[in-house]
Amino acid sequence: MRYLIDSHLDLSWNAMSWNRDITKSIAHIRAAERGMDDTQGRDLATVSLPEMKRAKMAVCFATLLARAKSEVLSWKRVDLDFRNQEIANATAVGQLQYYHILESQGAMRQLFTASDLKSHWAACEKDFDAQPQGYFLAMEGADPILNADDIKVWWDRGLRLLGLSHYGASAYAVGTNASGPLTSRAPAVLKAMEEVGMILDMTHMSDPSFFQAIDLFGGRIHASHNNCRSLVNDERQFTDEQLRMIIERDGVIGAVMDTWMLMPGWVLGKTSRDLVTMENVADHIDHICQLAGNCNHAAIGSDLDGGYGTEQSPGDIETIYDLHKLEVVLESRGYKSEDIDKVFFGNWKRFLLEAMPA
Repeated sequence: MRYLIDSHLDLSWNAMSWNRDITKSIAHIRAAERGMDDTQGRDLATVSLPEMKRAKMAVCFATLLARAKSEVLSWKRVDLDFRNQEIANATAVGQLQYYHILESQGAMRQLFTASDLKSHWAACEKDFDAQPQGYFLAMEGADPILNADDIKVWWDRGLRLLGLSHYGASAYAVGTNASGPLTSRAPAVLKAMEEVGMILDMTHMSDPSFFQAIDLFGGRIHASHNNCRSLVNDERQFTDEQLRMIIERDGVIGAVMDTWMLMPGWVLGKTSRDLVTMENVADHIDHICQLAGNCNHAAIGSDLDGGYGTEQSPGDIETIYDLHKLEVVLESRGYKSEDIDKVFFGNWKRFLLEAMPA
């Protein structure tokens, strides 16, 4: 079974906002949540550290996620939205502390540099089962960043990948389900990111914010979890023009497993999830490969358990282990073994080795 790198997993958010013990088995988590109806996706988990180990996941991008919304009382995501950036910042620091606790227990290993990745990968090849879960720290939505000077603080904490927006307007950009330009505070933050070498995640940015950011930012870019608008026409996806811009900057795009991003017109509670399979995921991966003219820019950014469970995952996914079903699908489409390696781990590994500090 191939190694796997997944570029988007909300591990600490699942633990701290959903009170999930991700060190337990999927069966344990589902049993503990059975009967809960406080939010979508309860007792339908697909991700835990033991299941990631079973899936041979060598590295993931582990996120911090906290939004600042002054109108928080009108939002129903009390697990996400806070009254101001200061509270969002403190929440993100707490999420990072959870990762540090897991590190102290031998369950995770934070990677900071290309050398760290090389050493971790060599250890995995020697004895994979004995290794902690390797991760690079990412942030989804930059509200916990208080100002441009705060970039250096977060860099020193190990933050290596940062997206400016999530859903709606953030302190720096406009994201999914809205449209608008970068805020006046964004250029200074982008400049600070470029100075320290932090990577910009284009995911979730609305079109105006996307095009402004890609013009202003001269550092490395990627899309941690994004699919193709030409296949599923929704503003959450990227157009062929946007995908080409990421490809031209030698970025990588991680395919998402969220069903509404994989099938046009899919509606939660109305459309059967069995109508979506890994074949749909392969369509998006193949589209990116066709745009690039090679297999060097398509990868996996599953976003499994990103606020949903199996009810909103492809019908052939019961846990994150089932990502490996994509291998069979790509093989059936004539992808060479070395190109499937690139999709599963090689492209992200190359990107990280190039983009991370030595």
